Amino acid sequence: MKTTKLFIYMSVLLTLLTSCVKDYLNRAPEIALTEEGVFADPTLASQFADNAYNFLINDYARLNGHRGITGQFTDEAVSSNNDVSIRTINQGTYHQHYESGGESINDIKDVYTRCYKGIRITNVVLSKLESVPWPSDGVLKNRVEGEMHFLRAFFYFELTKRFGGVVLIKEAFEPNDDIDFPRNSYDECVSFILEDLDVAVSRLDLDYSAGDYGRATKGAALALRARALLYAASPLHNPENDLAKWRSAAEAAKAVIDLNKYTLDGTNYDEILNYAQSNEYIMIKPRGPRGNNDGIIIDFAMSPGSGGTQGTLNPTQNHVDLYEVVQRANPADPASPIVSSAPLVDGVAPGYNPQKPYENRDPRFYANIIYNDMPWQGRRIDMYTQAAGLGYDYIAGNTNYTVTCYYSKKMWPEVYKRNVTGSTLINFIFFRYGEVLLNYAEAMNEAYGPDVVPAGYTLSARQAIKQIRDRVAMPELPSGLAQAEMRLRIRNERAVELAFEDLRWYDILRWRAKELVTQPMYGMRVVKNPNGSFTYTPALLTSGYQKVHEPYMDLYPIPRSEIYKSRQLTQNPEW
Repeated sequence: MKTTKLFIYMSVLLTLLTSCVKDYLNRAPEIALTEEGVFADPTLASQFADNAYNFLINDYARLNGHRGITGQFTDEAVSSNNDVSIRTINQGTYHQHYESGGESINDIKDVYTRCYKGIRITNVVLSKLESVPWPSDGVLKNRVEGEMHFLRAFFYFELTKRFGGVVLIKEAFEPNDDIDFPRNSYDECVSFILEDLDVAVSRLDLDYSAGDYGRATKGAALALRARALLYAASPLHNPENDLAKWRSAAEAAKAVIDLNKYTLDGTNYDEILNYAQSNEYIMIKPRGPRGNNDGIIIDFAMSPGSGGTQGTLNPTQNHVDLYEVVQRANPADPASPIVSSAPLVDGVAPGYNPQKPYENRDPRFYANIIYNDMPWQGRRIDMYTQAAGLGYDYIAGNTNYTVTCYYSKKMWPEVYKRNVTGSTLINFIFFRYGEVLLNYAEAMNEAYGPDVVPAGYTLSARQAIKQIRDRVAMPELPSGLAQAEMRLRIRNERAVELAFEDLRWYDILRWRAKELVTQPMYGMRVVKNPNGSFTYTPALLTSGYQKVHEPYMDLYPIPRSEIYKSRQLTQNPEW
């Protein structure tokens, strides 16, 4: 049986040859050309290759096009608009819903199909590479070849982190070829990803001119290698805890650090998504200014009281509690130096006042979270109830407002105001240096422990975390932590530093940390008292916001439509 099991090859090719996708690094011709015509011209060939970038995952609002990021699978956030796709996520019934009308959980089927479409383009370009009359200096050829190997590796990584082993397509098949193949093992996929990245590293430059900012670079290929090896070393794919895999992951992250090219961007963590360019960015999707009419941002990030339509990305109290409580040299001065910090344990930490819960927290809390009575856009955020009325940014029981009494500041820059044309970038970050340091710290702790610096290395796991915390003036982690204790602190650091950047869910899956998903989900309830003070009470969210997760859900189901087309494609266990 001949099948288009994974993708419609020729429709992709014809679309790219005859149209201009208004996205990314696209400069495709707007006239119909034959394949031979495209690859007879190096400019057209490189423009065709650019189209592969369009199939990367490159925005945060992806669940059903406008309902927020994958943070809503996790302990990071819930959605006040508890529609069918969100209920499906909370109930863990992905397979029952995503194929039946709307297919709204597009982190499953949309990602599956778009990655294979991108792979198709890279395979076509690589198959034609030697036939293109490239300029004699070899610069353009090397770049295109490196990009195609990098992008193909990236597509396969995105597939494997969701589905485990997938079908490896290494050639540009013709439309009538039989492409009904069995799945490769996860280890086979990782090996292929690493082979592609070896080529990418050898072909790509560290920098390009301003007009090519956002292309894959050698640094991006090394960063992807480090991330892929970290996932391969994690419990989901390394149940026997082979330390050699953790050592390989640490070495790969070290290779990025050793480039001495990237740095943490000063003290400006609160603008981490909004720079036009940054020494911390390894690879981003370049983003022009987005006006106040961007429905994705308004819909899932902004409160209705500030001009949004449905503020559906609501950080949980569980996430808020991850930000450490700090002690300052002068407790009366919130700007004085931080001298110590401690995590909240069962709602208790030195210096924590549950009736002033937003005082004296890790500075990243103020960068990531919008909370009651916070100064914002020339006023104060109102997320309270009172006898005489309701707050401006919270209405109990109204699903157009936050259900937790929090909004995501990271995804709602202050420039977005009601009835005001604002603009900001909100870049999609593929890789940044902060993540590399966290990857390094995790792998080093698992391979060697918290404080060991092997020969040839210059940083321990603790020292890498110290760099992350130094940026926001947080004190060093306590000395004497055992490996298991450091593991918990590193995981907490990832949750805080990378909040809402579309990494937390996949971290939880690779750690097999079911307990983080199934813990009771809380929000905050705020009452404004007659004297103007507030009473704060953490509140268990109703059953519709609690989450179900079982170990088999650590891998997504292969889309049923793909299973039905194939004689050989097998489903992940228990789906």
